Amino acid sequence: MAQLVVLLRGINLGARNRVAMADLRELLEEEGFSDVRTLLQSGNVVLRSPEPQAEAREHIERALAKRFGFEIAVVTRSTAQLRTVVEADPLGKATADPKKHMVAFLAEKPKAAALSRAADGDFGDERWALEGKHLYLWLADGIQHSKLMQALSEKQLGVTATVRNWNTVMKVDEVASGA
Repeated sequence: MAQLVVLLRGINLGARNRVAMADLRELLEEEGFSDVRTLLQSGNVVLRSPEPQAEAREHIERALAKRFGFEIAVVTRSTAQLRTVVEADPLGKATADPKKHMVAFLAEKPKAAALSRAADGDFGDERWALEGKHLYLWLADGIQHSKLMQALSEKQLGVTATVRNWNTVMKVDEVASGA
């Protein structure tokens, strides 16, 4: 069984799409996944899957919709893929606050045309870099009012994305690597 990192998009933001982590663990175990561990309340899961990564993602999305009654996009990575995200960080030396250093985990690599607005824009101190299916972001003033995040939004990119700050990325990597 392969170990996977499962990242749910858009849950537990205010009153919207509420999912208790205990309920999420129970659901995933009922669906045949094992060694299910959740981190924080933002939909970060490390588990063992009897299915390949793409099939597991689809399975989890269907199960979430059936149980909770709303669509939740899921992005998955293998433990090795997550480790690569951490090691490849092109912005690491340029970032001072891990809460403002973000990674957008993309379901697929966006088309170059979708990135043109961000490539040509002036975003002050904000920076970004694309590495495969990962957007690394430095949002000096945070995510909420970021013009860069608007230019690189899921809608602008045309791909499913879920964003985690660097602290969360490191915590998930720690659990996934067994540290």
